[in-house]
Amino acid sequence: MHSKPELVILRVSAVLLLLATAGCSGREREFEIPEGARVISFSGYEWVVSTSADQKTGPGPNYFSDSEENVWVDNKGRLHLKITYRDGRWNCARVELARHTGYGKYVFYVSSRPDSLDPQVVWGLYTYMNDEEEIDIEFSRWGIENNHEAQYAIQPSYIPGNKARFRMNLKGSYSTHIFDWTKKWIDFASYQGHILNPVNETRIIARWRYYGDDNPPDSDEKLKMNLWLFRGTPPLNGAETEVVIDRFEIR
Repeated sequence: MHSKPELVILRVSAVLLLLATAGCSGREREFEIPEGARVISFSGYEWVVSTSADQKTGPGPNYFSDSEENVWVDNKGRLHLKITYRDGRWNCARVELARHTGYGKYVFYVSSRPDSLDPQVVWGLYTYMNDEEEIDIEFSRWGIENNHEAQYAIQPSYIPGNKARFRMNLKGSYSTHIFDWTKKWIDFASYQGHILNPVNETRIIARWRYYGDDNPPDSDEKLKMNLWLFRGTPPLNGAETEVVIDRFEIR
């Protein structure tokens, strides 16, 4: 079992009024936080930890738990998401940003290897408004052992041109993943190591620019990170899964 330091956990009961950061949309948003929700602090932002209680919900469907066994911040300030098996069921993890941010460059510095996930596990970094207004960086083989390990996607992803799949070919545990969301296009990138602007092309894992018609408008979408099981099916290796996000920033 992992050890956890003291966490700053807020429990809110009404409406949290937060301002968008400079460099993003600049519009105020009021996000209603469910009664008794668990809120954690990570990378200078407040995040709501999702729970589905005793009901399965999408994606998957799966059970999502707000337990400290599934979501926590360690004493180095890193976010951990974990799929656990407790009392005869698999519990998945999800957090969502408790403020509106809109257009901008979203940067995720991770220190777990997305290319080593069980084929049934999905690790998502994404904005979500609804099933047709969503920007995704997803790490998964979608249940297929030799499938590519990652994809960039704009929903609906079944539309030709709305998805780019790629091999990770990681050379270590550290990688950086970015989507730069503008009104006209979305730029995606993944790099070896923790780096924002690699000079050496060998550090580039993948890049993709989306110009299509399904670029979501800047509205009331929420930024989320999750770890879940494809079609709610248990991991092929029968093991729990943990991933670590070192830090996050919006530029």
